Amino acid sequence: MNELLSVLVSKLNYWVYIALMMIGLYAMIAKKNLVKKIIGMNILQTAVILFFISIGAKNKATIPIILHDPAAHENAARAIDYINPLPHVLMLTAIVVAVATLGVALALVIKIFKQYQTLEENEILAHLKNEQER
Repeated sequence: MNELLSVLVSKLNYWVYIALMMIGLYAMIAKKNLVKKIIGMNILQTAVILFFISIGAKNKATIPIILHDPAAHENAARAIDYINPLPHVLMLTAIVVAVATLGVALALVIKIFKQYQTLEENEILAHLKNEQER
């Protein structure tokens, strides 16, 4: 039992990411207000970004910059001593995409509100159904 508890506590950051993902997914699926859905999407995106950044971290490792040292040929560079920068670089791109997605989504919400005077999904769908019947 203590072994299981120590494993769960050592992976606490992953449990937090899972909880954030579930909160975001719940908001996107269950909420009817479009702004709440956008907030849920943003929470989900943030959780994924945090997850990928955390798996790119490594204890007792350094940045992958190898200085030219003529005497260093004896001690070849070992990959285990360096942090992989790829997850962090990719997440910078993901952050830019998340901000752009948020901007487009909010612009669409503004347009929808101007046209239908509501942000509730069921009211918008009812309005669309009424327009279709005409």
